[in-house]
Formats: sequence, C-alpha cells, structure tokens
Amino acid sequence: MMDDKEQIKEVYRTYWRYMIEKNADGLREMMTEDYYLQHMTGVKQSAEVFLKGLLNGTFNYYSANHDDIEVTVHGDRAEMIGKSRVLAAVYGGGKHRWRLQGDFTLRKEQGEWKLSSSRASTY
Repeated sequence: MMDDKEQIKEVYRTYWRYMIEKNADGLREMMTEDYYLQHMTGVKQSAEVFLKGLLNGTFNYYSANHDDIEVTVHGDRAEMIGKSRVLAAVYGGGKHRWRLQGDFTLRKEQGEWKLSSSRASTY
C-alpha cells in the first residue's frame, strides 16, 4: 500500500504520461472542478481551455524524464514540485527540450488525490 507521498508522486508520473498520450479524459479525471494551470507567461487557463489546446495541437508533448518530485502533505491538501526534462512543441514552435518545473497543489477528494492547480516554470 502506497502512502500519500508515493500516491502523489504517481499522480505526477501519470499526469505526464497522459499529457504525452493526449489523454484528455484521463487528465480531466485527475483534476478538481476548479483546477487551473498558470503558464510560464503568467496566463491562467482552466482545465477545459488547457485540454482543448492539448487536443488541437497547441501543446504537444513527446517525452518527459523526471529529475525530482518533492511532496509535502498537510492532511487532505498537498503541494508537489516536479522537475522534468520535457521534449515539447508549443504554440506552433518546433520541438525543444525544456527543463520544466511544475508547482502543483492537490486535494484529496473521496480518498483520491486530485490536482487543483499547477504553475509552470523552468529550472
């Protein structure tokens, strides 16, 4: 049986697998109703807007190699910082390797850890 920290680390690995697979349904199930993503540019997007961009080719992810996943749990809430080297093509640009850091917040809903927000940056 995995403890909360291990469950949350698995959420992160699954999140990236689904991003690469463009599995919008799987991603949506991982997110709270009020989930939002804040891009490096500062733009905030709801889950639906972001997932639409994933499906329409605005965001394309090809691989993700995880360097570090840090988790802090506070009861039914948690913070996670994931650092991954990601091969991606976004906003019409060519493929580039990015050192992406995701600062996530999570909530435990009905016994399951869900992503409630993420903020993208580089490291």
